[in-house]
Formats: sequence, structure tokens, C-alpha cells
Amino acid sequence: MINRDDPLPITKQCHILELSRSSVYYMPAPLPDKDRELMRLIDEIHLEEPYLGSRGMKSALRIRDHKVGRIHVRTLMRKMGIEAIYKKPRLSKPHPGHTVYPYLLRGLDITCANTVWCSDITYIPMARGFCYLVAVMDWASRKVLSFRLSNTLDASFCIEALEEALQKYGTPDIFNTDQGSQFTSLEFTTVLLKRDIKISMDGQGRWRDNVFIERLWKTVKYQEVYLKAYESISHGRKELTKFFDRYNMRRPHQGLNDRTPDEVYWSTLKMMDAV
Repeated sequence: MINRDDPLPITKQCHILELSRSSVYYMPAPLPDKDRELMRLIDEIHLEEPYLGSRGMKSALRIRDHKVGRIHVRTLMRKMGIEAIYKKPRLSKPHPGHTVYPYLLRGLDITCANTVWCSDITYIPMARGFCYLVAVMDWASRKVLSFRLSNTLDASFCIEALEEALQKYGTPDIFNTDQGSQFTSLEFTTVLLKRDIKISMDGQGRWRDNVFIERLWKTVKYQEVYLKAYESISHGRKELTKFFDRYNMRRPHQGLNDRTPDEVYWSTLKMMDAV
């Protein structure tokens, strides 16, 4: 990593790390206010109508009095890391260095904590920009075990969230994600394989394979994110920590017979340990 405070000149540091000096000095242009508003609307529309591609999203935005071209909509959707959700033919091969694992949850009756964990990434709008949120959730109890925020879509913040969950709550039998490059990366899968955790991945375009964490995103956004304008990632981290504490400990779920995720997690964990 480049250290601007190091006595070694930046030119020398770039040479040692084989980096271009221009990339070090580059300052990204701030996102225009109009694009931030469009991305906020795209995020809301995508939650309600996840099957819309760039053409459908363009039409949905026009209905809301935002005239924007399809190419620009497609660019913003890619920046946000979202795409239309529908079953698609496999037209491209995975990255040759990334292994895609089969989906292992079909037909399983998952009722005990630490049987299956799942993870996903979502876009989070802020007052001046945006970031990405990753969470690790226990499938049976819906308990959010850990989360991280990042302004980039690399694998490192996903690995940090995974390692925190493993440190606090032990190891699950199966870990389920989508086929995103963060989760298929060697760095991420190695953390799981070293602990003999089976890896499961959703089928392409099959968001229902990871349905519980998809529902979590809707809850997080409508009950927390859209009600606030985070000033920074640190502000978002503070507010989301409070939200997930409430979600885990004080928010009854209809799908859990009006129990909280914490209640279900700790009670079914004891059941599993007793078997």
C-alpha cells in the first residue's frame, strides 16, 4: 500500500509495487447530484420490481418524471452492482480462476442455528454518495451475525464480515451466497474450506435461492436507510449497528412465530448441540 507519510518517495514506492504513478494521484470526480438521486430511485424501484432491466428501469424512471437514456441507466445499475433478476441461459463462463459451487439447500429442512449461513451485498445511498453493505445471516433464525460497509466492491470487506461471524458464533455446516465475484474469489472460499464448511451458491439469476437475506435488504432499506441520509460510512456503520441490534433482539418476526432472531438462534443452537 502507498504510504504518503513514508520517507521513501511515492515514485519509489510505485516502482517497488509496480503501480502507475497516475493511479496514485488520481482523484475520482464527485458523483453529480442528479445521478445520486437517480441511483436512489433505481434502488427503490429495484426492491419492488427486481425483474426490470435497464430498458424497464428507464421507463419506470420516466413515469416518475426523470427523463434519462437507457445507456446511462445501465451504467448506473452496473455501478450499483444490480441487474434484472430472472432465469437466464448461461451465455458466459465463470472467471477461470473462480470455482462456482452447486446449490445445496434444495429440499433441506433448515430449523437449527448454525446449519446454514448466507451472505449477500446491497447498495446503500448516502447524503453525498453511496456505499455497499454486506451481511452474514443465520438461515434458520434470520439473525444478522455480522456486517461491513465499503465504498468498493472488492472481496476484502466480505471476508472481514465472514471472519467476524466465525469468530463470534462458530462455524455453520453450509455457507450459501450468490455467484458474485466477491464470494467465488479464492480468498473468500479459502476461509470456508479451511474450516470444512460446505459452500453453496445460488443458480444464476435465482434470487429466491437466497430469499431470506433478500427480504432483509427490503427491511433494512425501508425501516432504516431510506429514513436517514448517512453523512459518511462511519455514520452509516453507527446507525446500522443500532438497527441490527434492534432487529436481532427486539423485533418479532411473523415467520418466526413472533419471536426475535436472537430467541430462535440461541434456543435452536442448544437443540442442535444436544443432538
